[in-house]
Amino acid sequence: MGQSRAPLDVADLERLAARGWRGSEEAPLGDWLLRAGGGFTGRANSALVVGDPGVPLDEAVGAVADWYRDRGLRPCAQLPGRQARTADAAFAAAGWERDEDVLVLTAPLAAPAPDGAVPVELAAEPDDAWLAGYHHRGRPLPPTARDVLTNAEDVVFASVRLEPEPAPLAAVARGVVTGDWLGVAAVTVVEAHRRTGLATAVMAAVQRWGADRGARWVYLQVTSSNEPARALYRRAGFIEHHRYHYRYAAG
Repeated sequence: MGQSRAPLDVADLERLAARGWRGSEEAPLGDWLLRAGGGFTGRANSALVVGDPGVPLDEAVGAVADWYRDRGLRPCAQLPGRQARTADAAFAAAGWERDEDVLVLTAPLAAPAPDGAVPVELAAEPDDAWLAGYHHRGRPLPPTARDVLTNAEDVVFASVRLEPEPAPLAAVARGVVTGDWLGVAAVTVVEAHRRTGLATAVMAAVQRWGADRGARWVYLQVTSSNEPARALYRRAGFIEHHRYHYRYAAG
């Protein structure tokens, strides 16, 4: 993959990514997007803060807090790039706690030729084995996860099985095509099979799938503390497009 700069700005890429990882409920607050998905993942359960909320920022912060508390969720805001600095200060002034940076990485989409060394299966929906194989931030998935994972127009679930059932899958990943962009997420390799090329294999299979559907660019997100994954993506040619972080209401 080359080092060309992605042809979307921060706000447009975040809006596009929001269409590929959606909550089960969404509502606008001016240009902001409120999302709820039963508490599974920050992206599906946070206010995407891009653009103008249409009300003073202190009122917007209060409206976000009320919307999430009405749904039994801890209020959360996703604040991407430099454009969110003023809003970030308003959330900070209200006592909202800051999480670590998340890097949004992009690259031109290349479809690596299959090498046949690793058998990767693709499916339109995640089965129980796939759901068991994806441990979001090291934790098993809640019951609402399937709804969030499948709530997209064109989605695929990749898996690698190296041992017969009931042994767990060795690796999983999720891909989604939105316009001419492929989003890659949920890349998970069980500890016994790490550093054996499985992450590269599932990513390559998802990229081929995306290219077949007309995608020309690929994006993914990785936490700043996940250095092994960041190193993998650097080797694959991804560059940093922008960063975002979450803020959570205290208590």
